[in-house]
Amino acid sequence: QVQLVESGGGLVQAGGSLRLSCAASGSFLGINPMGWYRQAPGKQRELVATITIGGSTNYADSVKGRFTVSRDNAKNTVYVQMNSLKAEDTAVYFCYSRALANLGWLDYWGQGTQVTVSS
Repeated sequence: QVQLVESGGGLVQAGGSLRLSCAASGSFLGINPMGWYRQAPGKQRELVATITIGGSTNYADSVKGRFTVSRDNAKNTVYVQMNSLKAEDTAVYFCYSRALANLGWLDYWGQGTQVTVSS
């Protein structure tokens, strides 16, 4: 079982910055990749960014150049630095990971943290 706990959401003005963190805990043999998805009201959950244990990253086109995903493998923690935030970035942000536990490789999700960007 893997638990993902997010922190760092909140309210920010357009053009501002926020940093989200997500720490993984529990019993697992490996965790790869880690990353972030988001879901705005009335919309489907969408990719924000992911990062592999080797540091390879994947970003949604809408956040390229503004968001930076990183991870601390020793702490099983993933971060996303969000700069130049826009009103359309308002959403619940979910931490994501794929981890190897006793049932094999499975997907895990955090509870979500609200990010609200005021225009």
